Amino acid sequence: MLDVQKIDQFYGSSHTLRGVSLSVKEGECLALLGRNGVGKTTLLKCLMGVQPVVSGKIVFAGADISGLPPHQRAALGIGYVPQGREIFARLTVEENILMGMATKSGRAAKSIKSEIFDLFPVLRTMLSRRGGDLSGGQQQQLAIARALVAEPRLIIFDEPTEGIQPSIIKDIGRVINLLRERGDIAILLCEQYFDFARELADRFVVLSRGEVVARGNRDEMDSEEVRRHLSV
Repeated sequence: MLDVQKIDQFYGSSHTLRGVSLSVKEGECLALLGRNGVGKTTLLKCLMGVQPVVSGKIVFAGADISGLPPHQRAALGIGYVPQGREIFARLTVEENILMGMATKSGRAAKSIKSEIFDLFPVLRTMLSRRGGDLSGGQQQQLAIARALVAEPRLIIFDEPTEGIQPSIIKDIGRVINLLRERGDIAILLCEQYFDFARELADRFVVLSRGEVVARGNRDEMDSEEVRRHLSV
């Protein structure tokens, strides 16, 4: 579903991504791991078209999307749950969710499928509340719901457990696992909470100083080499 081929990116003279390659298959969860400041969020922004790549290719569902703007990538079926949630604080919960359907047209853009509330029951009772009035955990559920209503073929999570209480982390993990088991969506999970990522991932990639320094299957995530790159 997603094939990233040796991409490079710069901030001024700083070489932030160095020949990064990775792939995610349909029905698979790939964990992107690494310490703070190693280029994880920069990579995700490049995948969404928010940051340009200097070289390399980003291929989605067989098509080179390296030069497409973010809205066109979203229309193709890439969902993004950003770090910090970035919900619309002054809009209601319902309006926030409907914003995720901006790439759809007609009646499909005006109705929220019941499956969203099956995944996040708390949102059904809060549709008229402003997004900014929700707790951090509720806002994270709202951000995920906003991405899922577009029915993406690939969904990207940027540290969904950051600043979230344990009970909500369990709910988020349950939803990601359900998506993975459904088998029709590719999942890229950027995460610092190692145990959360290990529980959900089929494979992993570790970044350090903008480079891929380790990769492998879930049963290799606990290796000494991986932990060395994640320890502070």
